[in-house]
Amino acid sequence: MYDVIIIGSGPAGLTAAIYTSRANLKTLVVAGAMWGGQLMLTMEVENFPGFKDEILGSDLMQNIWRQAEHFGADMMFEDATAVDLSSKPFKVTVGTKTYEGKSVIIATGASPKRLGLESEQRLVGKGVSFCATCDAAFFKGKKAVVVGGGDTAIEEALALSKFAGEVKVVHRRDKLRASKILQERASREPKIGFIWNSTVREILGKDKVEGIRLAKVDSDDEFELMCDAVFIAIGHKPNTEIFGGQIELDDAGYVVTKNETKTSVEGVFVAGDAQDHRYRQAVTAAGAGCKAALDAEKYLEEL
Repeated sequence: MYDVIIIGSGPAGLTAAIYTSRANLKTLVVAGAMWGGQLMLTMEVENFPGFKDEILGSDLMQNIWRQAEHFGADMMFEDATAVDLSSKPFKVTVGTKTYEGKSVIIATGASPKRLGLESEQRLVGKGVSFCATCDAAFFKGKKAVVVGGGDTAIEEALALSKFAGEVKVVHRRDKLRASKILQERASREPKIGFIWNSTVREILGKDKVEGIRLAKVDSDDEFELMCDAVFIAIGHKPNTEIFGGQIELDDAGYVVTKNETKTSVEGVFVAGDAQDHRYRQAVTAAGAGCKAALDAEKYLEEL
């Protein structure tokens, strides 16, 4: 029996673990086989407080993990396969074992939607990125490509335009899905150009991004474009399938909250990108993890 079971091990989950374990609450972190969240795929991090020099995303997560473990949190590097939030204590199944918790913090995050290319996977962190806010500063004066046509894509292009020398937005249609105000801002930015009716066939480069091979939707003709970075901006998908039918989710699958961290089930809290589809930053996720931990602690005190 645990006081708190935290599902997920990105900045939200591990920060929550630091707070709960430091408060002498018996804490289990179901970290997952691919632990650490999206920062494990991020290049150098420059915007997380406390580090004057950039730090690798994976090193940052190692530091936060060690801090949580130092305060006594139990870590399990396997995926949760089932949950039962219908009665208390709550039950979380990991493989063949089931663990009971007086409270649960959901910190399963979200995953960027991918193109599904071998070259995309191979070059992640080597010029392929899913977050301009995180990585744009590493491409000052360089040529960047953004793939997508919605709000996220145009926001990424605008963020990149502050650093890159040239930004091309590749969209499979002949017009954007982004909001009108974002389209107007992009059209006024001289660094941003558009490649319409085109899809990505391959990202070029062996050890780093060197270009991109595109195909026209209407003719299937292929052509290449040299660039230093490719930002995939076709949306995110919250990792919340395991909670379907047990807590309230919105139409996109994000956890619905009241009072910031409280879910529709009393004693179940949420932090990070499983709930936040707006900011999606390590520091905001960590802050949410702190809030969820404090709310869980208060809930347990009131039992």
